Amino acid sequence: MNELQQLNETHGLLLVFVNVLLEQIGLPVPAYPTLIVTGALAMQSKPLLGAGVLVAMLACLIADALWYWAGKRYGGVLLKTICKISLSQDTCIRQGLTVYDRVGPRAMLLSKFLPGAGALVTTVAGMNATPFGVFMRYSLAGSFIWAGSALLLGMLFTDALIPMLDWLSGYLPLAIGGAVAALLLFIAWKYWKRRRLLARTSQVPRITVPQLLALQDTDHAPVVIDVRPKFHSAIVEGIPGAVSISLEEPLQPWVEQLGDVDMVFYCACPNELSAALLAQKLSAHGLTRGKALVGGLDAWRDAQPDHDAPGQTATA
Repeated sequence: MNELQQLNETHGLLLVFVNVLLEQIGLPVPAYPTLIVTGALAMQSKPLLGAGVLVAMLACLIADALWYWAGKRYGGVLLKTICKISLSQDTCIRQGLTVYDRVGPRAMLLSKFLPGAGALVTTVAGMNATPFGVFMRYSLAGSFIWAGSALLLGMLFTDALIPMLDWLSGYLPLAIGGAVAALLLFIAWKYWKRRRLLARTSQVPRITVPQLLALQDTDHAPVVIDVRPKFHSAIVEGIPGAVSISLEEPLQPWVEQLGDVDMVFYCACPNELSAALLAQKLSAHGLTRGKALVGGLDAWRDAQPDHDAPGQTATA
């Protein structure tokens, strides 16, 4: 333990900065355990504790600012890229936009506690043109809450953590193997949940953009329903004439209003997942004539003569 304490005193702040920065940029290198250990070891060096909070906040602010400006510049394209590496990529964008729609920049106060959510929420903040001053305040506050809570946990449980670190130092290969096994089990569980959800929603009938266009000027034109979160549908134009219904709102009023009509649901998410989920929910209420639009909003925009260039396509 003396070697570990000495390493923490000489290179601890650098380790904290690099670990936090890499995690907040989006790499799978959890920094919260590092901060907890730093808090436990820093009980013998109080100045290191205060410096640890400041260093972690600085690393968070750098990463948050990068995601904010990237979100402001690239918007939905960046969201799609972030969610491609998510274990829940089919629901990643919708969840991020829905959270920001409900609580706004306050989402940054707790987003760092969820893996990948920090990058997602700060990107949405930039995409929504949140004033930079407001963004900075919530970013700093959220960073302080996240880093400070980890360091505080380390301080409170230092008597239990120090013996554990002593033990782990003697069984390092076993500890690493256990951590890797737990990570693999978690990934397998998330993958199983995703495959199960996709299998269930694949039962919803699909319709292509050309088929929808062919129906729109006929007597059999379906009601087009926009399933994107209200916040995103307000800033990114969707299919003209579409009715906006989110997955989170009560459906009974819509059941009474829509009646038994043909419906086409669209979102801007992988595998038309949100559209298929809403179709299934309404089907459970007796509205069974719904189809999900293949490719969603991206496919619709690509079919328009004046659709955006690939770098400007908005996705959510």
